[in-house]
Amino acid sequence: MINFLILPILIPLITGVLLIFANKSIMLQRWIAGLSAFMTVVVAAMLVQKVKNDGVQTLNLSNWDAPFGITLVSDMLSALLVLTTSVVAFACIIYSFKGIGEEREKFHYYAAFNFLIVGVNGAFTTGDIFNLFVFFEVMLMSSYVLILLGGTKIQLRESIKYILVNVISSALFVISIAYLYSVVGTLNMAHISVRLSELSGISQPGIVTIIGVLFLIVFGLKGAIFPLYFWLPGSYYAPPVPVMAIFGALLTKVGVYSIIRTYSLFFFEEAGYIQQLLIVLAILTIVGGLIGAIAYWDVKKIVIYNIIVAVGLILFGIATMNQDALTGSVFYLIHDMIIKAALFLLVGLMAAIAGTSNLRSMGGMIKRYPGLGWTFFLAALALAGIPPLSGFVGKLLIVQGGFASEHYWGAAIVLMSSLFVLISIMKIFINGIWGKPRAFENEERVPYKKLLIAPVILVILSVCYGVGADFVYPYISQAAETLTNANIYIDAVLKE
Repeated sequence: MINFLILPILIPLITGVLLIFANKSIMLQRWIAGLSAFMTVVVAAMLVQKVKNDGVQTLNLSNWDAPFGITLVSDMLSALLVLTTSVVAFACIIYSFKGIGEEREKFHYYAAFNFLIVGVNGAFTTGDIFNLFVFFEVMLMSSYVLILLGGTKIQLRESIKYILVNVISSALFVISIAYLYSVVGTLNMAHISVRLSELSGISQPGIVTIIGVLFLIVFGLKGAIFPLYFWLPGSYYAPPVPVMAIFGALLTKVGVYSIIRTYSLFFFEEAGYIQQLLIVLAILTIVGGLIGAIAYWDVKKIVIYNIIVAVGLILFGIATMNQDALTGSVFYLIHDMIIKAALFLLVGLMAAIAGTSNLRSMGGMIKRYPGLGWTFFLAALALAGIPPLSGFVGKLLIVQGGFASEHYWGAAIVLMSSLFVLISIMKIFINGIWGKPRAFENEERVPYKKLLIAPVILVILSVCYGVGADFVYPYISQAAETLTNANIYIDAVLKE
């Protein structure tokens, strides 16, 4: 059973290779991709239950014991994120059957999609800092293919910025790892934590703080923290809807996860400076995202800027670093992955019906598309954190953690952000879904009912996640406990 945790990486990897050779038949590609995504969901759910019952799971590849070999680690945080990734990927695959277009399907779309999932699940599972870089690169190389697939003018323009930013951040990532290795002499994350704890009492902490800031810059670029999110709105706007959904739901979250993992394992001894820096950046990220979300009248950009708001909320909980705030951050992280994917698919469907993503050219869709209208309404309320939906529980815990740690201004901004998020997202509902009905030229050609299946699945999951918070709370609490008590992770990996 110890090999079980590699399956969410192995299944999409094998699927991606198979799909390269199946590019002649679109129908065969769809069947392989859909069955593989469903299998990954099942395996990931079983892995979560395994971690719940038996604690942190580890796998030493090639039978080299930690810290000398590469170790895969599945604690509850990792397992939950792998499960959420698999569910979101399955929904986006379903949407892609009718929403991506056969021209893109012919050119290895499903293969690139699966390799992206390999990178994301691998990043969530690895226990080796250099291997984290490797999985980042697998994810990014796949995303380069997906952002360019189709070759439209906007894709080609925005992909240049996207690739340049990620090449620079990857170079900084390697430099940061090199600095860290020169200090601790190991790449295993658990062993790094032990070495840094040993060194903290006998060497100058300045170098560790510098390394911590370097990692924050690297993961801040990838996770879209203020002011490093300048590349995100245009890059995520360019690709087709299913790709936009998978990017918005997953890619920034890998950067956020990396901050959570390294901050809780490596830099908790240097909490003073890095904590204050992270709190300031988190608040500025929230404010910057809210300004963009309220300012724009493009449905896609409104949701894109709400990604940035969510990143800031999650990071504030991480920086606060107490049990309530961390539990809230984990809860909100999972919620946001699900609801952002649903919202991107919904606004993509709206744009397909209207023939434009400009909100001023929409209106009255609820008359002919009530399923779309009310699904979007539920998703909007969940995003804003209206009780008892999923956004409420995580945000409430983050605010409680902020007040408990005496970060009153930050907690107040997190609380107030709900109002502005609600304003930004209800602007779409009032002007695009509600309002005076309009006739749209291309609406008859849009397979509306088939495209609605995936976002409905995700919104139902989001509602269940919020209403059933008592059921999922033990899982979330177990994930937060590993973050607050690093010894649980370290002992499982190093077998101490």
